[in-house]
Amino acid sequence: MASNIYGADLGTCNLKVYSKSSDSVVSIKNTIAIKGKNQIYAYGDDAYAMYEKAPSDINVSFPVVRGVISDFNNMQNLIFELITNYAHGKIKNAEFIVAVPTAITEVEKKAFHDLFYKNKYKAKKVLLCEKPIADAVGLGLDVTEPTGRMIVDIGADTTEISVISLKGLVISDLLSIGGNKIDESIATYLKRNFNLLIGQKTAMQLKESLASAKEGEVLSDVVVGRDVVSGLPIEQEITSDIIYEAIKDNVNSICNSIKLVLEKTPPELARDIIRDGIYLTGGSSKITKLDELCTDLTNIQVNTCEFPMESVVLGLNTIVSDPKYSGLGYELKSKIFS
Repeated sequence: MASNIYGADLGTCNLKVYSKSSDSVVSIKNTIAIKGKNQIYAYGDDAYAMYEKAPSDINVSFPVVRGVISDFNNMQNLIFELITNYAHGKIKNAEFIVAVPTAITEVEKKAFHDLFYKNKYKAKKVLLCEKPIADAVGLGLDVTEPTGRMIVDIGADTTEISVISLKGLVISDLLSIGGNKIDESIATYLKRNFNLLIGQKTAMQLKESLASAKEGEVLSDVVVGRDVVSGLPIEQEITSDIIYEAIKDNVNSICNSIKLVLEKTPPELARDIIRDGIYLTGGSSKITKLDELCTDLTNIQVNTCEFPMESVVLGLNTIVSDPKYSGLGYELKSKIFS
């Protein structure tokens, strides 16, 4: 098997690539900063550091929005800069396997395919893999068995709830609620109730340090924002119970959507899910006590993982390395678009 094989998970917030030659995962922010019309000023973590801080002549953007590619050229530049400079891999005639969301059109899937296939490096092969399938494999689950598995991936822009059996998707639902929506809710709540205006990165910081899906121990953090009334910068202490009030509708919506998918699940597969539990992954699954809230609402055990942001790309690694899973990646049927 060739060594220059790469697995790519193009998330809204983070870009993860597995390199078979180095047997390592590289992760950077899926962000690019463009100066003027088309000059790449910075990308990755450096570009993200400029977000909400850049002057008007530098546009900091995210090439993936709601799980699909919205800026093809910049996304292509970003992914190959990452492989060349961070993964230190050979790109020419390489093979790629790319995770794609389930609830997208064939045209949107083609964008993921062409990102690697239509460029100067002449990829040898490009395979696509359904994201929930890669998630399950990355969590160490055997997706080839006739066993029902429920995977809930809470990403930056979306939450994907899927039931898997025999290498395929039985049910899948894509919600427009993710980490970014939760951040927006925090910022909106503080503006409405405390006249405090904060940026998205500050809201994310509060989510990571104070957010909990259930009421509990009260923690606090000091943030800097702008007073809506005076217009001046101020410091203010924010407690975890404030953040709970800000996000409770979002986390309850996610858990209630899980209940709705369970209600549609065939009884034999539901029995498997009750026995093995629900698997929670994705960056925003790290919200404290989210697994407990989900268990309370469904009466089913919820399993979390140690590295929820990397489960997809680790699954892609297993799919290209283990012959048992070789059929999980598929080539796009180009004749559909001819």
